[in-house]
Amino acid sequence: MNPFETEGAFSWFELMTSDVDEAKNFYGEVFGWNFKMADHVDMPYTLVTVEGQEIAGMMDLKHCGDEKIPPHWGNYVTVKEIEATVAKVKELGGTVIVEITPIPKVGDFAVIQDPQGAIISIIEYKLGC
Repeated sequence: MNPFETEGAFSWFELMTSDVDEAKNFYGEVFGWNFKMADHVDMPYTLVTVEGQEIAGMMDLKHCGDEKIPPHWGNYVTVKEIEATVAKVKELGGTVIVEITPIPKVGDFAVIQDPQGAIISIIEYKLGC
């Protein structure tokens, strides 16, 4: 199963932190993770790798645009049609926290909230674009 192509699969994990270097030290020691800088985005973005496989990313909170957001891990679930998924979220009483936003060379994402208040991100990959 390729989580980037499987609708409904968790496909990416992202740490938004106030200190990327300290996070790298911590998680590197705890889990043996390795790190490299991404070359496909227009801001500093650290890729987390395990045995050469990219499994997650890390970025500084200052790129979020809202200093009230605390450090946290975000989860992304793959969808095939992001517009239809966002419409379904609204239909079922959920909220769109971040509207559909492009990530160059990756795809489009949105952040949604379920009726109970839990937040998760959705992503439609457009790999190769």
